[in-house]
Amino acid sequence: MQTILKEARPAIVLVVVFTLLLGLAYPLSMAAVARVVFPDKAGGSLIRNSEGEVIGSELIGQDFSDPKYFWGRPSAAGEGYDATASSGSNLGPTSQKLRDLAEERATALRQPHGLPDDAEVPAELVTASASGLDPHISPEAARFQAERVAAARGLSVDEVLGRIDEHTEGRMLGLVGDEKVNVVELNIALDEADR
Repeated sequence: MQTILKEARPAIVLVVVFTLLLGLAYPLSMAAVARVVFPDKAGGSLIRNSEGEVIGSELIGQDFSDPKYFWGRPSAAGEGYDATASSGSNLGPTSQKLRDLAEERATALRQPHGLPDDAEVPAELVTASASGLDPHISPEAARFQAERVAAARGLSVDEVLGRIDEHTEGRMLGLVGDEKVNVVELNIALDEADR
């Protein structure tokens, strides 16, 4: 018995040391460095209004349904944009359920835009993202909604298109990904301009 404990002691000590080092000290030190170097990102990329109240996050979409707002991608996360239930629908391109759901959403999208029943709509506005939380749409999907938003806000279409251009984020390092518009930030900018 004494020999087993003597042989196991170094392994037990190493497990405790590495648990403290890699499971506690390293994560805490990285969190502290992140708070200093990237304070906004480390805190959840929170968006605050002019009074300093948290009204959203750059990373999580919100459910906008009022015609004066741009609408983001549908959410498959819980009851909609529920960060505690982040997930996609897991429906593939051959899924009849996905096709039916997309057509149902397209029909609902055509009506407020005054489009005929067979008009094409941007695919991203009728399909959920992989996380179900994506706050971004393409500039084309934002431009698709510009007339509705302009009419609801009493603005010219050119003013709304200008706002879209101001809030279009380019490719990362000019090479990776696509241009995108953060719907939450764009809607907040439009609200603040109305004040």
